[in-house]
Amino acid sequence: MDRRLFSIGEMAKLFQLSVSSIRHYEALGLLTPEYVDPATGYRYFGPRQFEVFNTIRYLRALDMPLEEIADFLHNRDVDKMEDMLRGQKAAVAEKRRELRRIERKIDAQLRRLCDAQASTLGKIEFLQAPACRLFWVEDSLTMHNSDDIELSTSRLAEAQAEASIFLGKVGFGISRRHLQQHSYERYDGVFLLLDEADRFDGNVIELPSAPCVRVRFRGHHLQSPEQYRRLETYMDAHGLTVCGFSREITIIDQGLTSDTEKFVTEITIPVQERNEFHI
Repeated sequence: MDRRLFSIGEMAKLFQLSVSSIRHYEALGLLTPEYVDPATGYRYFGPRQFEVFNTIRYLRALDMPLEEIADFLHNRDVDKMEDMLRGQKAAVAEKRRELRRIERKIDAQLRRLCDAQASTLGKIEFLQAPACRLFWVEDSLTMHNSDDIELSTSRLAEAQAEASIFLGKVGFGISRRHLQQHSYERYDGVFLLLDEADRFDGNVIELPSAPCVRVRFRGHHLQSPEQYRRLETYMDAHGLTVCGFSREITIIDQGLTSDTEKFVTEITIPVQERNEFHI
């Protein structure tokens, strides 16, 4: 055999590629063996193909799609290479923007988790809640039926491709009217709390910063009625009245831990002083 021919294994070592990658490139038409042993079917490559291997390695290092590499190898041209590089540069810039967006989403989730775990649970607070964005779906369901809650949550999933967004961000609300009637056994809607970096197709509610009462407690939605009654007592004692729907979110739930003792739920209710004029 011509000693200027190299086996797939030898080429793999020469060009720091895996044998499986070389076979894959051959199957896609990027490489053609110089010689195929008719007895064994073994494939061999020659020095004339070194430049092809180098080109593939270079373009793959730039994350160029294999389909574009194959097209270039069959139609080599300096202008075509320039167009490919400019196109790949634009693709890399878009990936960089997307990675930055993902980083912001990660930072927001880390802040929520750290804040939840550092909270004094059970303590009722009167605070200025920050502005937020919600995707709201009207839906009447009882908090004692976990199946209804899961089915209601699935309606949000139908409208959102970024499934990971749901961890610790799905909530339920009770209308102002039902809160004023002290009716805490049924929700009036389900919502998705949106971060600045979240992409969402649908009608989004923009809630301004507003004074609220809030409590975070160890538990899930089934323990909520008792907390609503505690909030009601607090509002009565401090001359406050409800002026909007509640926002109830289990920040840490089964999506984040299998230990129910670590669940943390938050209830926030917008309020105003009783002597304030309101519609």
